[in-house]
Amino acid sequence: MLKGKNIILGVTASIAAYKTAILTRLLVKAGASVRVVMTPASKEFITPLTLSVLSKSPVLSEFTKNDQGEWNNHVELGLWADLMVIAPCSANTLAKMSSGICDNLLMAVYLSARCPVFVAPAMDLDMLKHPSTTENLSKLKSWGVHILTPGFGELASGLIGEGRMAEPEEIISGLEKELNPENPLKGKKVLVTAGPTFEAIDPVRFIGNHSSGKMGFALAEELARNGADVKLVCGPNNLHTTEARIQRVDVTSAEEMYQACISAYAETDVAILAAAVADFRPVHTATTKIKKKPGQAPVLELEQTTDILAELGKRKSGKQILIGFALETDSEIENAKAKLERKNLDFIVLNSLRDPGAGFGTDQNKISIIDRNNNLSNFELKDKSAVAVDIVDRIKSLLSSR
Repeated sequence: MLKGKNIILGVTASIAAYKTAILTRLLVKAGASVRVVMTPASKEFITPLTLSVLSKSPVLSEFTKNDQGEWNNHVELGLWADLMVIAPCSANTLAKMSSGICDNLLMAVYLSARCPVFVAPAMDLDMLKHPSTTENLSKLKSWGVHILTPGFGELASGLIGEGRMAEPEEIISGLEKELNPENPLKGKKVLVTAGPTFEAIDPVRFIGNHSSGKMGFALAEELARNGADVKLVCGPNNLHTTEARIQRVDVTSAEEMYQACISAYAETDVAILAAAVADFRPVHTATTKIKKKPGQAPVLELEQTTDILAELGKRKSGKQILIGFALETDSEIENAKAKLERKNLDFIVLNSLRDPGAGFGTDQNKISIIDRNNNLSNFELKDKSAVAVDIVDRIKSLLSSR
């Protein structure tokens, strides 16, 4: 997708500027023509010489080229570009972009560009979460600027959180997926459920399961990278989302997850129910902690929770795609096929707890996919991010065939 593209790569003053060298190399390797424009302060973090050698073009930073007043034509650069990428993009530059401040060459080029613009924010977590920054990001997004969501991890300050610039490989992937006109997921509304549900026994105890939510979160991230607008309804977990196209809805119980899914489903193109929803809940929830009494064990009376997948299957229109998961311990294929038919699914993703390395709480999974014609596809044990790619590819094929 990037071969033959003219790309302006903007670099601002952030410690993450060291990643720009790798990004420049990857863009050139992909066949793009790259012109690097640096803010004056960014040269404190990476040298123009490095980026000039890697881009095979002179690096621009000032409005004039020499003492004779020859200028770097920002209008010409803006018209030349097929894409503009600012990576890293500091909080200062985001504010300038949002306000139209034009005090350096990069901002002049940005204001002159007629091409799609991508920014990869990079800053400390408190700067990223500050209301001024979030407002600037929202404003730029509303204008059509593509936000390459910062990652979660250790920051230069030593704090742990969001704010890391997206990795160069992630930026390349984001550019290619955004530009792909044939991507059937682009602009689709997708509902994903993830994690467990907790069904309260009393204020401190609950019925739950070992689901971590990792599979559902990996699916949400991969769908968003493919241009989908994702609503992620998730039970209790310690995971974080990175993609800007993910709207996260946190719930606790099966009933809360049911209500969230029902309210979103009418506007949904694709629904993937990967959550491990409790099948049963206590009929009565104690309002105070149940005390342990010697020689006496409390008796819990249980009732079934609402079957969210079955309810969505009843409401599914001919244009919607509905996908379920089946975690089985025996008669796996037969049980999964029965669930596929009973709940009106387009395909079902089967996991077996008998597969070593797969299942709850792990970073890997081994799946099989069964479609409405009972065609079975088996996949090897993979990282859940790679499993998500396999599942999303199957969804894209379904959308394309329709």
